[in-house]
Amino acid sequence: MYQDNNHHKVQVAVITGSSKGIGKAIATEFAKAGYCVVINARDKEELKQASEDISQSTDGKNKVIYVPGDISQEQISESLIKQAINTFGRIDVLINNAGIGGTQKKISELTSNDWDEVMDINLKGAFLCTREAVKNMLKGGAGNYSIINISSVHESVPQPGAAPYAASKGGLEMLTKTVALELAEKGIRVNGIAPGAIATDMNKELLEDEKDKMKKEQQIPVHRIGQPHEIARVALFLASSDASYITGTTIYADGGLTLTS
Repeated sequence: MYQDNNHHKVQVAVITGSSKGIGKAIATEFAKAGYCVVINARDKEELKQASEDISQSTDGKNKVIYVPGDISQEQISESLIKQAINTFGRIDVLINNAGIGGTQKKISELTSNDWDEVMDINLKGAFLCTREAVKNMLKGGAGNYSIINISSVHESVPQPGAAPYAASKGGLEMLTKTVALELAEKGIRVNGIAPGAIATDMNKELLEDEKDKMKKEQQIPVHRIGQPHEIARVALFLASSDASYITGTTIYADGGLTLTS
């Protein structure tokens, strides 16, 4: 396990899609909690800035490295995990957050490229990173290993006009359950978080249209849009020893949205 300058043992978390939004909030919360964090996204400049912001949030006390690239490409996902191990010696937590919404289209208008782009990033990327991280976790001996998949309420609530997105998130739910069952006796826990409407770039149009925003808030039982840090804190709980008896489940952090769906 990586040790800081005072020889304290430090846990290591890898977070994909972490240059902004939920992913950046998760990386920030983990860094503040004392983790070394490895962040990833496709945009190198955004990622570099996120790395600096996260480091500043902890006054530089915690180590942050960034690895740019598209994790739906096998060599990139392998490199991400390898660089984390080369730098810190191990991985304790993997958070598969990278995801895109894709183009809003009816099923009759979707192209195979529309489908593949969303499925590759949202589902294949999670599979590839999980596979590579698990290889290391299985070699690491005793520990509190955790894999957390950031899904969506649309893993169970249909979203007309977004078939690839909803299908990818539904697949992610079953990936979570299947891998959790496979790894339970190995001491590796696998869980999901299904956010509802959160104030991120993916919901930019909704947030900028006051009428649509108010309509959405009325649909949500708590009558507000969620914030990225609220998802991050759920992730931090699931990664902690406080959640040691939780595996194969998904926590819906949606302000009660699915109760009305």
